[in-house]
Amino acid sequence: MKKFFLIVFGIFWVVLSFISVAVAETAPPNDVKKHTDTGKYVTSLEAYEMWKTNPDKVKIVDCRIQEEYAFVGHAAMAYNIPSKLWSGKWNEEKRDYDLHDNPDFEAQAKKKFAQSDTILVMCRSGHRSALSVNRLTKAGFTNVYNIIDGFEGDKIKDEESYSNGKRMKNGWKNSGAPWTYDLDAKLIYLP
Repeated sequence: MKKFFLIVFGIFWVVLSFISVAVAETAPPNDVKKHTDTGKYVTSLEAYEMWKTNPDKVKIVDCRIQEEYAFVGHAAMAYNIPSKLWSGKWNEEKRDYDLHDNPDFEAQAKKKFAQSDTILVMCRSGHRSALSVNRLTKAGFTNVYNIIDGFEGDKIKDEESYSNGKRMKNGWKNSGAPWTYDLDAKLIYLP
């Protein structure tokens, strides 16, 4: 009888550990610009593992502009649906080019995905993707996550390092998950 209870107890702990791993989500990031209304966050490696487990129901959306998707690279299975579009106008205050909202973002997502699909959204580093997660949630998608380290990742902040200010800290591209420069007509954004 004692042996039976030990076996049942062992099975219980094994099952419990698998359940806790399966429902684990990344804690909210320290950077509030990466926070979403859903409160659902994953790292790029967690996103890749989720996709591998169920590629028919887990979709990865790259919400960066088309130029970033094409020239910087992208996750091999990621749909490019830009949430913002490049304006070509220089913003002296930001010291960057302006982007404006893509009015077609939600409609494109609705064409490609079921509202019950799990959608994992990435941008360069997790800021635009947070805004995109909120837009998709307001459009009726129910299971949307922010990939908090994005495609390129966060900048290294170390004045002593040659890599200071470069996006080499984390992110899909630095994680070992598959990425490519190749463009697949089924995945690219065609307005």
